[in-house]
Amino acid sequence: MSKALVLALFLAVPAGSVLAASEDPYQWLEAIDDAKAMAWVRQHNAATEKAFKGSREYAAVYAKVLEILNSRERIPWPAVVGKHVYNFWQDQEHERGIWRRATLASYRSGNPEWELVLDLDALARAEGEPWVFKGGDCLPPTYARCLVSLSRGGSDAVEVREFDAVSKRFLPEGFFLPQAKSSVTWYDEDTLWVGTDFGPGSLTTSGYPRIVKLWRRGTPLAAARTVFSTDVTHMAASGNTIFTPEGPYHLVTRRPAFFSSETFLWLGERLVKVDIPPDAVFRAVFKDHLVFSLRSDWHVGDTTYPEGALLAVDVDDLLAGVRRFAVLFTPTERVALGGVATTRDRLLFTTLDNVHGRLYRVALVDGQWQREEVPLPGVGTVRIASTSDEEDLFFFSYEDFLTPSTLFVAAGGTVTKVWSLPAFFPVDGIAVAQYEATSKDGTKIPYFVVTPKGFVTNGAAPTLLYGYGGFEVPLVPSYNATVGAAWLARGGVYVLANIRGGGEFGPRWHKAAMKELHHRNFEDFIAVAEDLVARRITSPRHLGIMGGSQGGLLVGGTFVQRPDLFRAVVCQVPLLDMERYNKLLAGASWMAEYGNPDVAEEWAHIKTWSPYHNVKAGVAYPRVFFWTTTRDDRVHPGHARKMVAKMEALGHPVYYFENTEGGHGAGAVNAQRAHIAALEYAYLWKMLR
Repeated sequence: MSKALVLALFLAVPAGSVLAASEDPYQWLEAIDDAKAMAWVRQHNAATEKAFKGSREYAAVYAKVLEILNSRERIPWPAVVGKHVYNFWQDQEHERGIWRRATLASYRSGNPEWELVLDLDALARAEGEPWVFKGGDCLPPTYARCLVSLSRGGSDAVEVREFDAVSKRFLPEGFFLPQAKSSVTWYDEDTLWVGTDFGPGSLTTSGYPRIVKLWRRGTPLAAARTVFSTDVTHMAASGNTIFTPEGPYHLVTRRPAFFSSETFLWLGERLVKVDIPPDAVFRAVFKDHLVFSLRSDWHVGDTTYPEGALLAVDVDDLLAGVRRFAVLFTPTERVALGGVATTRDRLLFTTLDNVHGRLYRVALVDGQWQREEVPLPGVGTVRIASTSDEEDLFFFSYEDFLTPSTLFVAAGGTVTKVWSLPAFFPVDGIAVAQYEATSKDGTKIPYFVVTPKGFVTNGAAPTLLYGYGGFEVPLVPSYNATVGAAWLARGGVYVLANIRGGGEFGPRWHKAAMKELHHRNFEDFIAVAEDLVARRITSPRHLGIMGGSQGGLLVGGTFVQRPDLFRAVVCQVPLLDMERYNKLLAGASWMAEYGNPDVAEEWAHIKTWSPYHNVKAGVAYPRVFFWTTTRDDRVHPGHARKMVAKMEALGHPVYYFENTEGGHGAGAVNAQRAHIAALEYAYLWKMLR
């Protein structure tokens, strides 16, 4: 899955601050399952568990979080499949989970009569494999045949099996793909779009399929017909069929990079390119219209469609070269597009208005687009949960920091509450405020502060600052039961930073911290931390930071740059070695976000903030808690392993934990997730109290 590239020469840097990869003494820790590396992991796990498992905080948080995760009062999140609602559920009795369904009418009653479809615990026991359910794709209109994806330990790589949803069994003679990072979807009842590891040369340097084939039932995979292929240096290629009430649309997509793509319609035996900008985001096909959003201004004749807009065009017009685009949404400086979905009769989309959610539904009537806003209970976060292709029905949820998630169903013009999460922590006396910090270049950076009951502005409050800031992903107000029970209810302050690199204000907010501008990511986060101290909400002695994945890179780079500003750091499944990230697992696909370290001019920027290359001896760093998972095949566990080894060699004590399951997350089962959370919050209370 990695790419062999010639290392770029380094520019002149201070002695000892940067090591070439060939001089890296910790590169042996990149051998994921190597016996020596795993012995190192076990040693560090034992030390970290010894430090925290015996504490009162660990015991209390573990018990509470596990209670939350296993609660039967949780919302069974819906996936509408024809006349049924499917749900995947884990609890104390179903550790690995069950896939189940109820009729749509039964589910809408709030008291569904569930029918078991697949028991993952029974399957895991029968086959002796740590199976993790990764979803089922059922073919309309009968939805009787499904493609079920199963992962060993939670990795992104999956085994795909054909499943009969009527008899509720896997089909021994049905479609089957061995474990790989495959792209597999239905073309019709007897044909699949398939991209997988076909052998040498069939994957990109990012580890994703580069060849798209059509595979007929009853034929060997080797006989599948190639439809399309892309360059090995591109991110991926895939095929997909969108089944709409008006008929199927067969699509092939080439992704040269993370934020660019080319979409083709498969018309009989030929591919016809869809004439939209390469950085546009394909959103849906609705009423024979292609719906897409823009990541850059687009000039068509005398008209300029703005970055962040949502457009629709009749597919036949587009193929005929008629460029008449309807504008369904136009962004403003503080209002950005969120999610997009469709029902049989409506196009749906959400927006973020200064990081507060709004929901709209749009109908196409006599050639005219008619938009209406769906009222919400407050100014929190709205998400489209699932939609129906067979009727004008959809589910959506609402939540905010203090309001438990509530699930609604909208059918026609009627909105009805279906489920509501119970209150997992007391909110009496808890307050929420939104502030702005001023970053190094003068940009105003908004952030939310949630203060506990009895909070006093004296700089002594234990405070946890959370951030992400990448890939145009927004951080929004949400009801986080774990944070509420483990932190807020025990007297901690929680802060959510909306830094550049995220999607809170659309593509421009993201692009403002990409590649050579990525340093702003850290500057914005530091500005929020400094603002918290200036407002006497907390002080460096009581301030901790947390982030995962790109957020792990964020907090890793931040504590290295400003060790004086923080007492605690929770660095989750992080990227850290930004010289070798593009050679590890899916890392090459992220060069559109960070830059290419093998290009000297780009490495000149990256090396200034790469955490692994800037940590040094003789600096008083906070004692960081790093954690990752062995089965993370997206962000390589070697990032965290090597950072820990290097910091220890430089004389900096750290904590480290590596779960052997979980993929790019905290665990495969609820007990593992609760264990990670308990370690985190036991650490935070020890450091920040």
